[in-house]
Amino acid sequence: MPARHATLLGIAMMLLGILLFSINDVMGKWLVATYTVGQVLLLRSAAALVVIAPFVLKQGLSRTLRPERPGLQVLRVALGSCEVALFYWAVSYLPLADTMTLWLAAPVWAVVLAALLLGEKVDAGRWLAVVVGFIGVAVALNPTGQTLSMPAIIALIGSLSFAIMMITGRQLRGTPDVTLVAWQTLGAFVMGLILLPFGWVTPTLKDAGLLGLLGIVAMVAHICVTRSLKLAEASVVVPYQYTLIVWALVFGWFIFGDWPTPTMLIGAGLIIAAGLALLLLERRNAKVSDILLQPEEI
Repeated sequence: MPARHATLLGIAMMLLGILLFSINDVMGKWLVATYTVGQVLLLRSAAALVVIAPFVLKQGLSRTLRPERPGLQVLRVALGSCEVALFYWAVSYLPLADTMTLWLAAPVWAVVLAALLLGEKVDAGRWLAVVVGFIGVAVALNPTGQTLSMPAIIALIGSLSFAIMMITGRQLRGTPDVTLVAWQTLGAFVMGLILLPFGWVTPTLKDAGLLGLLGIVAMVAHICVTRSLKLAEASVVVPYQYTLIVWALVFGWFIFGDWPTPTMLIGAGLIIAAGLALLLLERRNAKVSDILLQPEEI
């Protein structure tokens, strides 16, 4: 496939994946209004496990169940399971756009945590982007108003969990996608079992179908994003993830009648600007590294 066509297809796959994630978030917010977080996690994960089972069998059960660096895999699964549970918990109280604004701060946290936990060097430009991101989060939280609430703090903790999971994922680049998704789904299933004693509402046949569809939509979204990153450079397709805010605003207003406050919109703008700046700086640094590594011409 020509490089240009692959890039365009990668962008299309990213846009489709983000749209599906947005639909998944809307369905999740709708369902947690009636059903408990544990119940939603359990049933959506069960449906996703059914879908991924043929791929696990094709890859080999032993290869999936015995991944490399199991300790790091367990840490990643635990973080991912907590992150999903915290998202559903937060979105059951907060408008969809507010929750997604705080979640999109994860790349900003990831830079700080990578410097602290992995010893990665961070230049002045990226520190400046981090500061802008922090200001965006502070504005979005609006500490002097009504936005700074327990659900908002839960959302912030969830974005931090997602950031640590991103850093953990960097150390597992050699692990097959099927293994990563299977373990992540299994972890969410176990988290659902743990939270299940906190409440159970017998779903109607329609809602049971929606709970199952929730897991399938999330699975397809993951596949689209993964395929996008294989078709095109991350620096090209990752910025399109910020269309998540657009969909959150549209769906939040159209379905739930929510509209973010001016401070939330300003905070979202700063967070997105910081994230895009980090991507541009990463791309520039990668190009500089490539030039430095090239052998001199004789």
